[in-house]
Amino acid sequence: MREFWAEPRHGDAEQGLKAWLEEVSRANRKTPADVKTHYGNASILKNGRVVFNFGGNKYCLVVAIKYSASIVFVRFIGTHVVY
Repeated sequence: MREFWAEPRHGDAEQGLKAWLEEVSRANRKTPADVKTHYGNASILKNGRVVFNFGGNKYCLVVAIKYSASIVFVRFIGTHVVY
């Protein structure tokens, strides 16, 4: 994530990603419904994947969540155009 926001063209993503990281590091979501309750605009996909939009819907972050272990894997971060 740091590499992404360090690029000058994605610098506006830094604050949103930092806020998301801070929140996720403290969260203990057990189910996709828990994620949806907290992030109403998140899109729940198959295989534990979730899409979060940020930066005024300019960027998307796709993660895979292993709910039983409270682990979040970043699968993709980029603009919606690239996604």
